[in-house]
Amino acid sequence: MKFETLEFEVREGVAHLVLNRPEAANAINLAMGRELMQAALLCDEDPGIRAVRIAANGKMFCSGGDLAAFADAGDAMPRLLKELTTYLHAAISRFARGNAPVVAAVGGAAAGAGFSLTTAADLVIASESARFTLAYTQVGLTPDGSSTHFLPRLVGHRRSLELMLLNPVLKAREALDWGLVNRVVADDELEAESTALAEQLAAGPTLAYGATKRLLAASAPSALETQMELESRAIADAARTRDAKAGIKAFFAREKPTFRGE
Repeated sequence: MKFETLEFEVREGVAHLVLNRPEAANAINLAMGRELMQAALLCDEDPGIRAVRIAANGKMFCSGGDLAAFADAGDAMPRLLKELTTYLHAAISRFARGNAPVVAAVGGAAAGAGFSLTTAADLVIASESARFTLAYTQVGLTPDGSSTHFLPRLVGHRRSLELMLLNPVLKAREALDWGLVNRVVADDELEAESTALAEQLAAGPTLAYGATKRLLAASAPSALETQMELESRAIADAARTRDAKAGIKAFFAREKPTFRGE
C-alpha cells in the first residue's frame, strides 16, 4: 500500500513506520490519521510482521494534531476532531492489542498527540535531543490519543495532572527518570539502536508477547482472582504454540531457541 504521509517498509520481520510530514513538523492531519489506521491494520493482519518501529523524518518526532487544519475547519472543527480521533484511536488500539511489540524511536520534540503516541508504544528509545510535552490545555483543548489511559499507568495520577495542566517540557533524561522512556541514546545512534531493539523483538515468541501485552492491559480493572484466571488461560494457550515447545526443548538442550511467531 502506498502512503502519502507515512513511509512503510517491512524488513527482517519489522514494520518500519515513519511519520513523513517534516515540512509540517509531522503534525497529524486527517490523512495521516487515516493512514496510521491503515498501517496498523496491515501490521495486525500480517503474521510476518513481528515487531513495529515508529519513527519520524525531520527534526521533530511529531508536533501533535495539525492545528492549522483545525483552524481552517472553522465551525466544523469539532466534527473534524471526531473523525481524526476515530482514525488515530483505531490505530493505537490495533497496535496495543496486536501481538507485535511496538518500539517508538523519538528524536526531537514529541508534543500533543505525538507524546500520546509514545505513551501507547510498548518500548520507547529517545535521543538526547528529544523533548516531551502534552500542550493540549495550552491551546484550550483536552488530551487524546490514549494519553489519559496510558500516562497514569506510567507516571501516576499527580504527575499526569502536572503534565496535562501545566504542560512542562521534559528533556530526554527527565523523561527517562519519570519512566516515560526506556533508554536514551546519542542522536546519531537512535536509528541503529531502535532498529536493533525492534529486530530483537521480531526474533522472539510473538504470540507470547501479544498475550503478555493483553494481560497487562487487563490488569488495572481486574480483581486479583480474575487476573490470575486470565494468566492461567494465557499460559495454557501459550503452551500450545510451536514457540513454547521450541523454547522448552532448547532450554534443556542448553541452546538458543529459534522462534517463528507460531
